[in-house]
Amino acid sequence: MGGGEFGIDPVTVDYVAREVASAVKTGAEVALVVGGGNIFRGVQAATHGMERVSADYMGMLATTINALALQNALESAGVVTRVQSAIEMNEVCEPYIRRRALRHLEKGRVVIFAAGTGNPYFTTDTAAALRAVEIGASVIMKATKVDGVYTADPVTNPGATMIKRVSYMDVLKRGLHVMDYTAISLCMDNSLPIMVFNLTGKGNVVKAVKGQAVGTFIGDI
Repeated sequence: MGGGEFGIDPVTVDYVAREVASAVKTGAEVALVVGGGNIFRGVQAATHGMERVSADYMGMLATTINALALQNALESAGVVTRVQSAIEMNEVCEPYIRRRALRHLEKGRVVIFAAGTGNPYFTTDTAAALRAVEIGASVIMKATKVDGVYTADPVTNPGATMIKRVSYMDVLKRGLHVMDYTAISLCMDNSLPIMVFNLTGKGNVVKAVKGQAVGTFIGDI
């Protein structure tokens, strides 16, 4: 959403697409999971008093809108892309099929996983962890707006310090706000490392893909 309160900012989407395109050029197989907060914030007032299940499904549809926007930007940048949704909507994207996703990745296509897990009560973080485990990903790279994981919220606490390396269990015990507990637990159970870094730093995606020191590493330490 860029600097706006909600919606899709074309400049920001194009920037993300260029960063991903640079990562693809390294030869890495790249799959993406997108959230829907930028759109859902705009309709949040309408969900006041609504049951959780309906609100969650609205959020899943929002992620699909973002996935299609990112697909368009990626293909404009010369990257062949497929959107796979956990909720079937065959006119706009493919249904999520694990073997088909793996085949797309083998062919050098970027796969964008939309609609979360397809189930209410599960976050986009959990969807990312689930899909990563299913496709045998080497790492989850959580691209965010801060440089990594901090001891406290750096926006409200000037004394917060960044943590370079941390174990899954420490994240859970210390209540560090990285991903929700279900996602962290799934990664821990499958020894799937997580890298948290700042997406707004130009070139950070490529650095993360190449294994360079950027952001925070979460894993078996």
